Amino acid sequence: MAYVYFTDEQKQRANAVDLVDFLQRQGEQLVRSGREYRWKRYDSVTVRGNEWFRHSRKEGGRAIDFVQQFYDMSFPDAVSFLLGGESGVEWNQTEKSAPPPRKEFSLPEENPDMRRVFAYLIKQRFIDRDVLSHFAHKKLIYEDKQYHNAVFVGLDENAVARHAHKRGTFTQGEPYKGNVEGSDPCYSFHWIGESDTLYVFEAPVDMLSFITLNKQDWKQHSYVTLDGVSEHALLRQLELHPHLKNPVLCLDHDAAGIEATGRLKDILCEKNYYDPAYMDISVLRSEFKDWNEDLKALHGIDPIPAQEHPKLVLLPQMCSAVLEVCRMQSVNQEANARLLNECEQLAPLLRSDSLQRNVLEEQCRQTVACALISIQNTCRQMEIPVSMERVTGWLQAEYKPHEDRGWLRSKAEDIRIAVRDVSSRIRTPGIRTADEQKLFMRSCLTLALSCMKAQMFIVLEAQEQAPRQEKTVNFTMTM
Repeated sequence: MAYVYFTDEQKQRANAVDLVDFLQRQGEQLVRSGREYRWKRYDSVTVRGNEWFRHSRKEGGRAIDFVQQFYDMSFPDAVSFLLGGESGVEWNQTEKSAPPPRKEFSLPEENPDMRRVFAYLIKQRFIDRDVLSHFAHKKLIYEDKQYHNAVFVGLDENAVARHAHKRGTFTQGEPYKGNVEGSDPCYSFHWIGESDTLYVFEAPVDMLSFITLNKQDWKQHSYVTLDGVSEHALLRQLELHPHLKNPVLCLDHDAAGIEATGRLKDILCEKNYYDPAYMDISVLRSEFKDWNEDLKALHGIDPIPAQEHPKLVLLPQMCSAVLEVCRMQSVNQEANARLLNECEQLAPLLRSDSLQRNVLEEQCRQTVACALISIQNTCRQMEIPVSMERVTGWLQAEYKPHEDRGWLRSKAEDIRIAVRDVSSRIRTPGIRTADEQKLFMRSCLTLALSCMKAQMFIVLEAQEQAPRQEKTVNFTMTM
């Protein structure tokens, strides 16, 4: 595959393509949702200007990775397509359809009473009355006059309202939820106590449910909601209150919540709020899908079950399988030479215009095994003998689902880069220094991880397609 060069200006122009215009001109149906548009084909995807967000997976980006994600294109193909390519189509740029200016933040008008909010949160959500009354007395929860939504107010360090989240109180259908326009994400709904513990939640109802379940001395601790899974409110409270030394992540017990937990851990590490070499961020997970589902279960309501992350379920199985492959590998050939041979066999599969799933999966498995054997062999050369179980454990510990995004083509690109790096290090003549050996092992681990991600994608893709194929067969048989 020939290398395609794009200037920074070309990449910026491709990334600035208006996705509303892009989708509409391809016949896609979009539905207006506030300042955004919801894509009917993928109803969890919203677009606005050149930006997109997939709410079911809590991921998003701009035009180039949108085309890579949903049109299964490589980076060069995506940029070429957005620049017009051979078709000569000129897509509108975001500057041509800029959204109206952002409104100033203003709290909705308050209703004289809170009857609907109290009825909804106590009778439907089972929030403790005393807990709810405490926040209502502090004017942090109230009922808006026009729509009777529950309004959860976020104050800044000067006790000035800077954020408000609205939650519908109607019990029929999916309740309305959204932020008041102009809300500052750094100041979402929260409570600060005197202890060193800060509990972190996705939404206000989650926070209130957790407090209800853990009511004793609850005011001594601190709590913050993330306005979804954004880190801004968490970081702002840690910055404003240095006594908060123990963040506890209490996000939803589903794939999106698990990914967000991993991402927030990485952010806290980058901001020097903890050192993973000496401690770990505390994580609490609800028994069911979220803390309110746990609360419902206590009141005899059938809860929505928790959802484990499918990739984290599959990961130990794949590591066990690759461990068996490692044990069966011949020891007659030098480890690095064997790894180089596997890389050479893998390279043409990555250049293929149509990636052959089964062939690529098997070759990735063999490459992972050889990469791990090379790591073990290098450790022995450094007089640090390790078992293959331990090396496989390193691979498993290195995997983070929130970093495993994109389609198979993007994963193939990651493997291609890793293959080039490992091959170059193996072919470099001379005796490696201790630092060079460590870098070589890191390159091998990166290659193994990239191949494992591609394998995982292929396996899960097949599992997702199997039920659809079975339904098609059953439907055909009944015709």
